[in-house]
Amino acid sequence: MHSSNELKDITHFLLEYANRLMGSGVHTSRVVRNTCRIGRSLDVETNVCVMQNNLIVHVRDVENDETYSEMGAIPAFPISFELNAELSALSWDAYDQRLALPDLRGRYAQIIARPRLNPLCTLFLVAFANASFCALFGGDWTSRGIVFLATLVGFCLRQQMQRRHINHYIVFVVSAFAASLAASTALMLDTTAEIALATSVLYLVPGVPLLNGVIDIVEGYVNTGCSRLIQALLLVLCIAVGLSCTLMLVRNSLL
Repeated sequence: MHSSNELKDITHFLLEYANRLMGSGVHTSRVVRNTCRIGRSLDVETNVCVMQNNLIVHVRDVENDETYSEMGAIPAFPISFELNAELSALSWDAYDQRLALPDLRGRYAQIIARPRLNPLCTLFLVAFANASFCALFGGDWTSRGIVFLATLVGFCLRQQMQRRHINHYIVFVVSAFAASLAASTALMLDTTAEIALATSVLYLVPGVPLLNGVIDIVEGYVNTGCSRLIQALLLVLCIAVGLSCTLMLVRNSLL
């Protein structure tokens, strides 16, 4: 049996844990399963309610029926599959080893405190990946080099704007415009310019939100899935706007 303060501490930790998973790009059913699994390891019955921007965790002590609920806004974290895997493994360790709450908090803090990939390293890896997309679509070596440089420009601009907490829709429009405008230099060369221009913005495609939205709808979390799909489609629209601005400038000879 847990005291009121213990129940409150458990609820607060479960909310923080679930929010971290949701904000890091995990589909809803996995968040619910992992959170409830940790709740069972702490001998409480857990219910999780996920909304568009908020999350509610309701906990009930199975021995004395005392309940406690807490709601929090879902923050936006960088998508990290490694972090998500480690947090999921933590839920299994909690269940198998019956970890106490202080131990859970300590291991959770260690996981989220691990250093992330250097932004400069991320920048070059994304540029290489986008140049590889250009190669997959049939671009020649000149186009691949142009796409690599264009991605460096667009993604670096995106990183700088995100550090200043600029609205993410504006970030996508400006980044798509900058990358496509840099890639438009391929039109002046004897190369596969159309492929270079089209693939220069592929690094912005929100693949994870699109995939999670579909998974959420299929698994019955329709509201969350639809909101994720709408947000992803709005980001795709922003990419199209940025690319269209470049095409109007270049194709219509405005430059």
